[in-house]
Amino acid sequence: MVFFGYMVFSILFGLLADRYGRWKILLISFLWGAYFSLLTSFAPSYVWFVFLRTMVGCGVSGHSQGLIIKTEFLPTKYRGYMLPLSQVFWLAGSLLIIGLASVVIPTIGWRWLIRIASIPGIILIMAFKFIPESARFNVSTGNTQAAVATLEHIAKMNRSVMPEGKLVEPVLEKRGRFADLLDAKYLRTTLQIWVIWLGISFAYYGVILASAELLERDLVCGSKADSEVVVTGGDSGESQSPCYCHMFAPSDYRTMIISTIGEIALNPLNILGINFLGRRLSLSITMGCTALFFLLLNICTSSAGLIGFLFMLRALVAANFNTIYIYTAEVYPTTMRALGMGISGSLCRIGAMVAPFISQQIK
Repeated sequence: MVFFGYMVFSILFGLLADRYGRWKILLISFLWGAYFSLLTSFAPSYVWFVFLRTMVGCGVSGHSQGLIIKTEFLPTKYRGYMLPLSQVFWLAGSLLIIGLASVVIPTIGWRWLIRIASIPGIILIMAFKFIPESARFNVSTGNTQAAVATLEHIAKMNRSVMPEGKLVEPVLEKRGRFADLLDAKYLRTTLQIWVIWLGISFAYYGVILASAELLERDLVCGSKADSEVVVTGGDSGESQSPCYCHMFAPSDYRTMIISTIGEIALNPLNILGINFLGRRLSLSITMGCTALFFLLLNICTSSAGLIGFLFMLRALVAANFNTIYIYTAEVYPTTMRALGMGISGSLCRIGAMVAPFISQQIK
């Protein structure tokens, strides 16, 4: 349901961002996500929990506008270096939440995990006054005065001066239109990008969920633990219910941390590939290797071998995401960039929603 909310609002936020600005939509999405995330920790029932997590997904869908702002400020020659480095912060957040879960859930319960995890989003809202609106967007809407003010501030920060002259750009009234994505000029590219986004997200969330399933069911070399264990919530007063699974042991959390670190392992090679081989060839190589390592999961191996395969898979699927994010942001012009990214993100969530059903079929 989180992914469903993301899927629906990703298109809406992309449409609004192209028409009214990236900064406004980014701020709204952070406020929305932080508010409903905090409310989730007080959910009185499972139905309320599902509904509130859906609302969280709606808010998170607007976070991609941050990438749009970065793309529109960075010169083309630096995008292939700076945007993949953002993966470091994604990795840091993933490692932090795994570490917190290993400590918080067994002691004080999942509600406190959600409350603690909401804190960074709330803090970031306070930092929005330091985030400028995209100068490219302001120029495209005819607001050259705001664009010049932003560029002058950047020049001052870099102890430089603005070039002489007047900023002139034709005002583009038609912005954020679905028809433009399917125009003959972009039709083939758009359809290919949609298929790639769906496939990459299916692989990414597939390997994450498959990792949990392999660890939970002890499927190393085909063995399967069928023991039934009663799992209860950390909060007193919550009802107990039988669960055909077992709580993660400390070793399981360590395995998840090791495989998550894999997301940054190929970052240097990914950056080199993007900049020297190009976006398309680099993506083709990493997607081919992703398919290969998924097949290798079928090999009967030890626990160390399984961790190694999962490590490489996380590295490859992260490289896929790095490349397709850059390619999608660059292939569309300013007037339709946010909508193009929004629809791609929506299709991405379809792949993410299908992945859990496939991972549950691992035997």
